[in-house]
Amino acid sequence: MKFDRQKSLTSILETAQARNLKKELGPFQLVMLGIGAIIGTGIFVLTAEAAQKAGPGMMASFVIAGFVCAVTALCYAELAAMVPVSGSAYTYAYAVLGEIIAWMVGWALVLEYAVAASAVCVGWSKYAVGLIEHAFDMSLPDALTLGYFDGGFINLPAIFIGLLVTALLVRGTRESATINAVLVVIKLVALIMFIALTVPVMNSANFHPFAPLGTSGIIGAAASIFFAYVGFDAISTAAEETRDPQRNVPIGLIGALAICTVFYLLVAAGAIGSYGATPVTAADGSTLASGSHELVARCAQLSGSLPLACSGEALAHVLRAIGHPGASQLLGLAVFVALPSVILTMIFGQTRIFFVMARDGLLPAVLGRTHARYRTPHVVTIATGLGVVFGAAFFPVGKLADISNSGTLFAFLIVSLAVMMLRRSDPDRPRSFRTPLVWLIGPLSVAGCIVLYAFLPTSAQWVFPIWGAVGLSIYFAYGRRRSHMRPLPDPPAR
Repeated sequence: MKFDRQKSLTSILETAQARNLKKELGPFQLVMLGIGAIIGTGIFVLTAEAAQKAGPGMMASFVIAGFVCAVTALCYAELAAMVPVSGSAYTYAYAVLGEIIAWMVGWALVLEYAVAASAVCVGWSKYAVGLIEHAFDMSLPDALTLGYFDGGFINLPAIFIGLLVTALLVRGTRESATINAVLVVIKLVALIMFIALTVPVMNSANFHPFAPLGTSGIIGAAASIFFAYVGFDAISTAAEETRDPQRNVPIGLIGALAICTVFYLLVAAGAIGSYGATPVTAADGSTLASGSHELVARCAQLSGSLPLACSGEALAHVLRAIGHPGASQLLGLAVFVALPSVILTMIFGQTRIFFVMARDGLLPAVLGRTHARYRTPHVVTIATGLGVVFGAAFFPVGKLADISNSGTLFAFLIVSLAVMMLRRSDPDRPRSFRTPLVWLIGPLSVAGCIVLYAFLPTSAQWVFPIWGAVGLSIYFAYGRRRSHMRPLPDPPAR
Protein backbone atom coordinates (compact mmCIF):
# COMPACT_ATOMS: atom_id res chain seq x y z
CA MET A 1 0.00 0.00 0.00
CA LYS A 2 1.62 3.24 -1.16
CA PHE A 3 0.30 6.78 -1.06
CA ASP A 4 1.35 9.21 -3.78
CA ARG A 5 5.06 10.09 -4.06
CA GLN A 6 7.54 7.59 -2.70
CA LYS A 7 11.24 8.02 -2.05
CA SER A 8 13.46 4.98 -2.58
CA LEU A 9 15.75 3.80 0.18
CA THR A 10 18.69 4.09 -2.23
CA SER A 11 17.84 7.73 -2.90
CA ILE A 12 17.55 8.45 0.83
CA LEU A 13 20.98 6.97 1.50
CA GLU A 14 22.58 8.88 -1.38
CA THR A 15 21.08 12.17 -0.17
CA ALA A 16 22.34 11.59 3.36
CA GLN A 17 25.86 10.84 2.16
CA ALA A 18 25.98 14.24 0.46
CA ARG A 19 25.50 16.08 3.76
CA ASN A 20 28.28 17.19 6.09
CA LEU A 21 27.04 16.13 9.53
CA LYS A 22 29.97 14.74 11.49
CA LYS A 23 29.94 11.03 12.45
CA GLU A 24 31.10 11.16 16.06
CA LEU A 25 28.66 9.11 18.18
CA GLY A 26 29.54 5.58 19.33
CA PRO A 27 27.53 2.81 21.06
CA PHE A 28 28.16 4.08 24.61
CA GLN A 29 27.05 7.58 23.71
CA LEU A 30 23.95 6.20 21.99
CA VAL A 31 22.97 4.12 25.02
CA MET A 32 23.52 7.16 27.22
CA LEU A 33 21.49 9.25 24.76
CA GLY A 34 18.65 6.71 25.01
CA ILE A 35 18.76 6.46 28.80
CA GLY A 36 18.94 10.23 28.97
CA ALA A 37 15.77 10.48 26.88
CA ILE A 38 13.85 7.67 28.60
CA ILE A 39 14.52 8.12 32.32
CA GLY A 40 13.11 11.45 33.29
CA THR A 41 9.76 13.08 33.97
CA GLY A 42 7.89 9.80 33.49
CA ILE A 43 9.43 8.13 36.53
CA PHE A 44 10.26 11.20 38.62
CA VAL A 45 6.93 13.02 38.22
CA LEU A 46 4.27 10.95 36.43
CA THR A 47 4.52 8.14 38.98
CA ALA A 48 2.00 10.18 40.96
CA GLU A 49 -0.48 10.16 38.06
CA ALA A 50 -0.03 6.42 37.62
CA ALA A 51 -0.77 5.92 41.33
CA GLN A 52 -4.04 7.81 40.98
CA LYS A 53 -5.13 5.76 37.97
CA ALA A 54 -4.00 2.29 38.99
CA GLY A 55 -2.82 2.28 42.61
CA PRO A 56 -0.29 -0.52 43.23
CA GLY A 57 -1.37 -1.90 39.85
CA MET A 58 0.95 0.62 38.23
CA MET A 59 3.57 -2.13 38.49
CA ALA A 60 1.61 -3.94 35.79
CA SER A 61 1.20 -0.65 33.93
CA PHE A 62 4.97 -0.30 33.66
CA VAL A 63 5.20 -3.84 32.30
CA ILE A 64 2.47 -3.24 29.70
CA ALA A 65 3.93 0.05 28.49
CA GLY A 66 7.44 -1.42 28.48
CA PHE A 67 6.28 -4.41 26.44
CA VAL A 68 4.71 -2.20 23.77
CA CYS A 69 7.92 -0.16 23.57
CA ALA A 70 10.04 -3.33 23.44
CA VAL A 71 8.30 -4.81 20.41
CA THR A 72 8.36 -1.41 18.72
CA ALA A 73 12.06 -1.02 19.53
CA LEU A 74 12.79 -4.26 17.69
CA CYS A 75 11.05 -2.83 14.62
CA TYR A 76 12.95 0.44 14.99
CA ALA A 77 16.25 -1.39 15.29
CA GLU A 78 15.83 -3.15 11.93
CA LEU A 79 14.81 0.00 10.08
CA ALA A 80 17.43 2.21 11.72
CA ALA A 81 20.18 -0.27 10.81
CA MET A 82 18.92 -0.50 7.22
CA VAL A 83 18.51 3.25 6.78
CA PRO A 84 21.14 4.96 8.97
CA VAL A 85 20.04 8.54 8.30
CA SER A 86 18.46 11.30 10.33
CA GLY A 87 14.68 11.41 10.30
CA SER A 88 13.58 8.32 12.23
CA ALA A 89 10.00 7.20 11.53
CA TYR A 90 9.52 10.07 9.08
CA THR A 91 12.26 8.74 6.78
CA TYR A 92 11.02 5.16 7.00
CA ALA A 93 7.45 6.21 6.15
CA TYR A 94 8.71 8.22 3.15
CA ALA A 95 10.39 5.14 1.72
CA VAL A 96 7.57 2.68 2.38
CA LEU A 97 4.25 4.53 2.45
CA GLY A 98 4.93 7.71 0.51
CA GLU A 99 5.19 11.44 1.05
CA ILE A 100 1.76 12.24 2.53
CA ILE A 101 2.04 9.59 5.25
CA ALA A 102 5.66 10.63 5.86
CA TRP A 103 4.53 14.21 6.40
CA MET A 104 1.87 13.04 8.85
CA VAL A 105 4.47 11.02 10.75
CA GLY A 106 6.90 13.95 10.83
CA TRP A 107 4.10 16.21 12.01
CA ALA A 108 3.12 13.68 14.71
CA LEU A 109 6.73 13.56 15.89
CA VAL A 110 6.39 17.23 16.86
CA LEU A 111 4.01 15.99 19.56
CA GLU A 112 6.46 13.27 20.58
CA TYR A 113 9.61 15.35 20.80
CA ALA A 114 8.77 19.04 21.19
CA VAL A 115 5.71 18.61 23.42
CA ALA A 116 7.54 15.96 25.43
CA ALA A 117 10.42 18.38 25.93
CA SER A 118 7.92 20.93 27.22
CA ALA A 119 6.56 18.35 29.66
CA VAL A 120 10.03 17.58 30.97
CA CYS A 121 10.76 21.29 31.42
CA VAL A 122 7.66 21.50 33.62
CA GLY A 123 8.70 18.35 35.51
CA TRP A 124 12.14 19.84 36.13
CA SER A 125 10.48 23.02 37.35
CA LYS A 126 8.49 21.08 39.98
CA TYR A 127 11.63 19.51 41.44
CA ALA A 128 13.57 22.77 41.24
CA VAL A 129 10.84 24.63 43.12
CA GLY A 130 10.53 21.85 45.71
CA LEU A 131 14.29 21.79 46.20
CA ILE A 132 14.46 25.53 46.79
CA GLU A 133 11.42 25.64 49.07
CA HIS A 134 12.64 22.82 51.34
CA ALA A 135 16.27 23.93 51.35
CA PHE A 136 15.50 27.54 52.32
CA ASP A 137 12.17 27.01 54.11
CA MET A 138 10.36 29.41 51.82
CA SER A 139 7.39 29.41 49.47
CA LEU A 140 7.69 30.54 45.86
CA PRO A 141 4.64 32.17 44.25
CA ASP A 142 2.47 29.87 42.13
CA ALA A 143 1.93 32.72 39.66
CA LEU A 144 5.58 32.49 38.57
CA THR A 145 6.18 28.73 38.97
CA LEU A 146 2.99 27.27 37.44
CA GLY A 147 1.60 27.78 33.95
CA TYR A 148 -1.65 29.59 33.22
CA PHE A 149 -3.50 26.30 32.63
CA ASP A 150 -1.91 24.78 35.73
CA GLY A 151 -3.29 27.24 38.27
CA GLY A 152 -0.63 29.97 37.97
CA PHE A 153 0.34 32.53 35.35
CA ILE A 154 3.72 31.62 33.82
CA ASN A 155 6.31 28.96 34.64
CA LEU A 156 9.58 30.89 34.75
CA PRO A 157 11.82 27.98 35.87
CA ALA A 158 10.58 25.89 32.92
CA ILE A 159 11.34 28.76 30.53
CA PHE A 160 14.84 29.11 31.95
CA ILE A 161 15.82 25.46 31.52
CA GLY A 162 14.35 25.24 28.02
CA LEU A 163 16.39 28.22 26.82
CA LEU A 164 19.56 26.92 28.50
CA VAL A 165 19.36 23.50 26.80
CA THR A 166 18.63 25.11 23.42
CA ALA A 167 21.78 27.20 23.72
CA LEU A 168 23.81 24.09 24.56
CA LEU A 169 22.55 22.23 21.49
CA VAL A 170 23.49 25.10 19.22
CA ARG A 171 27.06 24.64 20.44
CA GLY A 172 27.39 21.13 19.02
CA THR A 173 26.61 17.42 19.15
CA ARG A 174 29.85 16.29 20.79
CA GLU A 175 29.60 18.77 23.62
CA SER A 176 25.93 17.95 24.12
CA ALA A 177 26.46 14.16 24.11
CA THR A 178 29.39 14.32 26.55
CA ILE A 179 27.50 16.45 29.05
CA ASN A 180 24.46 14.21 28.56
CA ALA A 181 26.48 11.13 29.56
CA VAL A 182 27.55 12.81 32.81
CA LEU A 183 23.98 13.83 33.61
CA VAL A 184 22.69 10.31 32.92
CA VAL A 185 25.15 8.86 35.46
CA ILE A 186 23.95 11.37 38.08
CA LYS A 187 20.34 10.41 37.37
CA LEU A 188 21.05 6.69 37.67
CA VAL A 189 22.90 7.19 40.96
CA ALA A 190 19.84 9.05 42.31
CA LEU A 191 17.53 6.19 41.32
CA ILE A 192 19.88 3.61 42.84
CA MET A 193 19.84 5.59 46.10
CA PHE A 194 16.03 5.67 46.03
CA ILE A 195 15.86 1.89 45.43
CA ALA A 196 18.40 1.19 48.20
CA LEU A 197 16.39 3.21 50.74
CA THR A 198 12.89 2.05 49.82
CA VAL A 199 13.08 -1.59 48.77
CA PRO A 200 14.42 -2.88 52.14
CA VAL A 201 11.47 -1.32 54.02
CA MET A 202 8.70 -2.48 51.70
CA ASN A 203 5.47 -3.63 53.33
CA SER A 204 3.51 -6.22 51.38
CA ALA A 205 0.27 -4.77 52.76
CA ASN A 206 0.82 -1.68 50.61
CA PHE A 207 0.31 -3.78 47.49
CA HIS A 208 -3.30 -4.65 48.44
CA PRO A 209 -5.70 -4.13 46.82
CA PHE A 210 -3.45 -4.42 43.81
CA ALA A 211 -5.94 -3.04 41.26
CA PRO A 212 -8.41 -0.80 43.16
CA LEU A 213 -9.77 0.63 39.90
CA GLY A 214 -9.73 -2.61 37.95
CA THR A 215 -8.07 -3.61 34.70
CA SER A 216 -9.17 -0.44 32.96
CA GLY A 217 -7.28 1.58 35.56
CA ILE A 218 -4.10 -0.40 34.94
CA ILE A 219 -4.31 0.00 31.16
CA GLY A 220 -5.22 3.68 31.54
CA ALA A 221 -2.15 4.19 33.70
CA ALA A 222 -0.07 2.31 31.11
CA ALA A 223 -1.31 4.74 28.44
CA SER A 224 -0.05 7.66 30.54
CA ILE A 225 3.10 6.06 31.94
CA PHE A 226 3.98 5.13 28.35
CA PHE A 227 5.51 8.61 28.36
CA ALA A 228 8.13 7.27 30.77
CA TYR A 229 9.51 5.06 27.99
CA VAL A 230 9.27 7.50 25.12
CA GLY A 231 12.61 8.67 23.82
CA PHE A 232 14.40 5.46 22.85
CA ASP A 233 13.62 6.20 19.19
CA ALA A 234 15.55 9.47 19.47
CA ILE A 235 18.63 7.27 19.03
CA SER A 236 17.61 6.48 15.46
CA THR A 237 17.38 10.20 14.64
CA ALA A 238 21.11 10.41 15.38
CA ALA A 239 22.00 7.61 12.96
CA GLU A 240 23.49 10.01 10.41
CA GLU A 241 25.94 11.25 13.04
CA THR A 242 26.86 7.76 14.31
CA ARG A 243 29.96 5.70 13.59
CA ASP A 244 29.12 2.25 12.16
CA PRO A 245 25.34 2.83 12.51
CA GLN A 246 24.44 -0.67 11.29
CA ARG A 247 25.99 -2.06 14.45
CA ASN A 248 25.70 0.75 16.98
CA VAL A 249 22.12 1.94 16.50
CA PRO A 250 20.52 -1.43 17.43
CA ILE A 251 22.86 -1.66 20.44
CA GLY A 252 21.79 1.80 21.58
CA LEU A 253 18.06 1.15 21.11
CA ILE A 254 17.77 -2.22 22.81
CA GLY A 255 20.40 -1.60 25.47
CA ALA A 256 18.84 1.66 26.67
CA LEU A 257 15.33 0.21 26.83
CA ALA A 258 16.43 -2.90 28.77
CA ILE A 259 18.32 -0.88 31.38
CA CYS A 260 15.45 1.56 31.88
CA THR A 261 12.83 -1.18 32.27
CA VAL A 262 14.73 -2.76 35.16
CA PHE A 263 15.09 0.58 36.90
CA TYR A 264 11.39 1.43 36.49
CA LEU A 265 10.15 -1.77 38.05
CA LEU A 266 12.50 -1.45 41.03
CA VAL A 267 11.61 2.21 41.60
CA ALA A 268 7.86 1.54 41.34
CA ALA A 269 8.12 -1.37 43.75
CA GLY A 270 10.08 0.74 46.23
CA ALA A 271 7.63 3.65 46.10
CA ILE A 272 4.55 1.45 46.49
CA GLY A 273 5.99 -0.91 49.08
CA SER A 274 7.53 1.73 51.34
CA TYR A 275 4.85 4.41 51.16
CA GLY A 276 1.75 3.18 49.35
CA ALA A 277 -0.06 4.24 46.21
CA THR A 278 -3.74 4.28 47.13
CA PRO A 279 -5.76 6.48 44.73
CA VAL A 280 -7.27 9.66 46.21
CA THR A 281 -11.08 9.64 46.35
CA ALA A 282 -13.68 12.34 46.91
CA ALA A 283 -15.40 12.76 50.29
CA ASP A 284 -18.22 10.52 49.03
CA GLY A 285 -15.77 7.79 47.97
CA SER A 286 -16.03 8.42 44.21
CA THR A 287 -12.94 8.23 42.01
CA LEU A 288 -11.24 11.48 41.02
CA ALA A 289 -9.68 11.87 37.57
CA SER A 290 -5.92 12.27 37.46
CA GLY A 291 -4.87 15.86 36.77
CA SER A 292 -8.34 17.24 37.45
CA HIS A 293 -9.11 20.38 39.41
CA GLU A 294 -11.22 18.21 41.73
CA LEU A 295 -8.17 16.11 42.60
CA VAL A 296 -6.10 19.23 43.30
CA ALA A 297 -8.82 20.59 45.56
CA ARG A 298 -9.18 17.27 47.40
CA CYS A 299 -5.41 17.04 47.98
CA ALA A 300 -5.51 20.53 49.49
CA GLN A 301 -8.14 19.35 51.96
CA LEU A 302 -6.11 16.38 53.21
CA SER A 303 -3.99 16.70 56.33
CA GLY A 304 -0.85 14.83 57.37
CA SER A 305 1.29 12.98 54.84
CA LEU A 306 -0.12 13.57 51.38
CA PRO A 307 -0.84 10.51 49.19
CA LEU A 308 1.60 9.80 46.38
CA ALA A 309 -0.98 10.97 43.82
CA CYS A 310 -0.93 14.48 45.33
CA SER A 311 2.80 15.09 44.89
CA GLY A 312 4.45 16.97 42.06
CA GLU A 313 7.84 15.54 43.02
CA ALA A 314 6.80 11.96 43.70
CA LEU A 315 10.10 10.23 44.53
CA ALA A 316 11.44 13.04 46.70
CA HIS A 317 8.09 13.08 48.51
CA VAL A 318 8.37 9.35 49.28
CA LEU A 319 11.86 9.72 50.75
CA ARG A 320 10.77 12.60 52.99
CA ALA A 321 7.71 10.67 54.14
CA ILE A 322 9.68 7.55 55.18
CA GLY A 323 12.21 9.54 57.20
CA HIS A 324 15.01 10.46 54.78
CA PRO A 325 14.79 14.25 54.32
CA GLY A 326 18.49 14.53 53.52
CA ALA A 327 18.27 11.86 50.83
CA SER A 328 15.14 13.56 49.51
CA GLN A 329 17.10 16.77 49.03
CA LEU A 330 19.93 14.89 47.33
CA LEU A 331 17.47 13.23 44.95
CA GLY A 332 15.86 16.57 44.24
CA LEU A 333 19.30 18.03 43.54
CA ALA A 334 20.13 15.13 41.20
CA VAL A 335 16.91 15.68 39.26
CA PHE A 336 17.61 19.40 39.19
CA VAL A 337 21.02 18.74 37.64
CA ALA A 338 20.24 15.71 35.47
CA LEU A 339 16.70 16.07 34.12
CA PRO A 340 17.87 18.60 31.52
CA SER A 341 19.49 15.62 29.75
CA VAL A 342 15.99 14.49 28.76
CA ILE A 343 15.12 17.94 27.43
CA LEU A 344 18.39 17.93 25.52
CA THR A 345 17.65 14.60 23.85
CA MET A 346 14.07 15.51 22.95
CA ILE A 347 15.02 18.83 21.36
CA PHE A 348 17.92 17.08 19.62
CA GLY A 349 15.53 14.55 18.11
CA GLN A 350 12.99 17.17 17.04
CA THR A 351 15.58 19.35 15.31
CA ARG A 352 16.85 16.38 13.30
CA ILE A 353 13.31 15.55 12.14
CA PHE A 354 12.77 19.15 10.96
CA PHE A 355 16.27 19.14 9.45
CA VAL A 356 15.46 16.19 7.20
CA MET A 357 11.99 17.50 6.28
CA ALA A 358 13.60 20.78 5.20
CA ARG A 359 16.20 18.80 3.23
CA ASP A 360 13.29 17.13 1.38
CA GLY A 361 11.72 20.50 0.58
CA LEU A 362 8.64 19.99 2.78
CA LEU A 363 9.71 22.78 5.13
CA PRO A 364 11.57 26.03 4.34
CA ALA A 365 15.18 25.44 3.31
CA VAL A 366 16.43 27.85 5.97
CA LEU A 367 15.67 25.18 8.58
CA GLY A 368 18.25 22.92 6.96
CA ARG A 369 21.14 25.37 7.29
CA THR A 370 24.10 24.35 9.43
CA HIS A 371 26.21 26.71 11.51
CA ALA A 372 29.48 27.69 9.82
CA ARG A 373 31.50 27.14 12.99
CA TYR A 374 29.61 24.50 15.01
CA ARG A 375 28.21 22.58 12.00
CA THR A 376 24.89 22.09 13.77
CA PRO A 377 21.41 22.92 12.41
CA HIS A 378 21.25 26.09 14.49
CA VAL A 379 18.22 27.74 12.87
CA VAL A 380 15.89 24.81 13.45
CA THR A 381 17.36 24.26 16.93
CA ILE A 382 16.52 27.80 17.99
CA ALA A 383 13.03 27.64 16.43
CA THR A 384 12.31 24.33 18.16
CA GLY A 385 13.60 25.60 21.48
CA LEU A 386 11.28 28.58 21.39
CA GLY A 387 8.29 26.32 20.70
CA VAL A 388 9.27 24.06 23.60
CA VAL A 389 9.55 27.03 25.93
CA PHE A 390 6.09 28.29 24.98
CA GLY A 391 4.45 24.96 25.88
CA ALA A 392 6.38 24.70 29.13
CA ALA A 393 5.47 28.22 30.16
CA PHE A 394 1.72 27.72 30.26
CA PHE A 395 0.63 24.04 30.39
CA PRO A 396 0.68 21.32 33.12
CA VAL A 397 2.96 18.32 32.86
CA GLY A 398 0.23 15.64 32.79
CA LYS A 399 -1.64 17.22 29.88
CA LEU A 400 1.57 17.72 27.92
CA ALA A 401 2.56 14.08 28.49
CA ASP A 402 -0.79 12.71 27.28
CA ILE A 403 -0.71 14.94 24.19
CA SER A 404 2.82 13.76 23.46
CA ASN A 405 1.72 10.12 23.74
CA SER A 406 -1.00 10.58 21.11
CA GLY A 407 1.53 11.57 18.44
CA THR A 408 4.09 9.03 19.57
CA LEU A 409 1.71 6.09 19.31
CA PHE A 410 0.81 7.04 15.73
CA ALA A 411 4.48 7.22 14.73
CA PHE A 412 5.22 3.89 16.41
CA LEU A 413 2.32 2.24 14.61
CA ILE A 414 3.65 3.44 11.23
CA VAL A 415 7.13 2.07 12.01
CA SER A 416 5.65 -1.32 12.86
CA LEU A 417 3.74 -1.40 9.58
CA ALA A 418 6.79 -0.24 7.63
CA VAL A 419 9.10 -3.00 8.81
CA MET A 420 6.58 -5.65 7.76
CA MET A 421 5.92 -4.02 4.39
CA LEU A 422 9.66 -3.80 3.64
CA ARG A 423 10.04 -7.52 4.32
CA ARG A 424 7.60 -8.02 1.43
CA SER A 425 8.64 -5.24 -0.95
CA ASP A 426 12.43 -5.32 -0.47
CA PRO A 427 13.34 -8.71 1.06
CA ASP A 428 16.87 -8.81 -0.41
CA ARG A 429 18.13 -5.52 1.02
CA PRO A 430 20.96 -6.14 3.54
CA ARG A 431 19.78 -6.13 7.14
CA SER A 432 22.50 -6.13 9.77
CA PHE A 433 19.76 -6.46 12.38
CA ARG A 434 16.54 -8.36 11.70
CA THR A 435 13.48 -8.10 13.91
CA PRO A 436 12.99 -11.63 15.31
CA LEU A 437 9.59 -13.23 14.62
CA VAL A 438 8.61 -10.13 12.68
CA TRP A 439 5.14 -11.47 11.80
CA LEU A 440 4.44 -11.79 15.52
CA ILE A 441 6.37 -8.78 16.83
CA GLY A 442 5.05 -6.38 14.21
CA PRO A 443 1.32 -7.10 14.77
CA LEU A 444 1.83 -7.04 18.55
CA SER A 445 3.35 -3.57 18.25
CA VAL A 446 0.47 -2.34 16.09
CA ALA A 447 -2.14 -3.76 18.46
CA GLY A 448 -0.35 -2.36 21.52
CA CYS A 449 -0.24 1.15 20.05
CA ILE A 450 -3.95 1.05 19.21
CA VAL A 451 -4.96 -0.21 22.68
CA LEU A 452 -2.90 2.40 24.53
CA TYR A 453 -4.26 5.18 22.34
CA ALA A 454 -7.80 4.01 23.11
CA PHE A 455 -7.11 4.39 26.85
CA LEU A 456 -5.69 7.93 26.65
CA PRO A 457 -7.89 10.71 28.08
CA THR A 458 -10.49 11.88 25.57
CA SER A 459 -8.93 15.34 25.30
CA ALA A 460 -5.58 13.83 24.30
CA GLN A 461 -7.25 11.53 21.78
CA TRP A 462 -8.76 14.53 20.03
CA VAL A 463 -5.52 16.49 19.90
CA PHE A 464 -3.87 14.27 17.32
CA PRO A 465 -6.62 14.37 14.63
CA ILE A 466 -6.92 18.15 15.05
CA TRP A 467 -3.13 18.54 14.95
CA GLY A 468 -3.04 16.25 11.91
CA ALA A 469 -5.64 18.36 10.08
CA VAL A 470 -3.54 21.48 10.68
CA GLY A 471 -0.48 19.63 9.40
CA LEU A 472 -2.19 18.49 6.22
CA SER A 473 -3.30 22.06 5.54
CA ILE A 474 0.34 23.20 5.77
CA TYR A 475 1.46 20.31 3.58
CA PHE A 476 -0.94 21.08 0.74
CA ALA A 477 -0.40 24.84 1.03
CA TYR A 478 3.41 24.71 1.13
CA GLY A 479 5.21 21.37 1.30
CA ARG A 480 3.57 19.54 -1.59
CA ARG A 481 4.35 22.32 -4.08
CA ARG A 482 7.98 22.64 -2.94
CA SER A 483 8.81 18.99 -2.33
CA HIS A 484 11.89 17.70 -4.11
CA MET A 485 9.77 14.72 -5.15
CA ARG A 486 7.27 16.87 -7.08
CA PRO A 487 6.97 16.11 -10.79
CA LEU A 488 9.08 18.36 -13.01
CA PRO A 489 7.12 20.65 -15.33
CA ASP A 490 6.91 19.67 -18.98
CA PRO A 491 9.44 21.47 -21.23
CA PRO A 492 7.99 24.31 -23.32
CA ALA A 493 6.73 23.34 -26.75
CA ARG A 494 8.91 24.34 -29.66
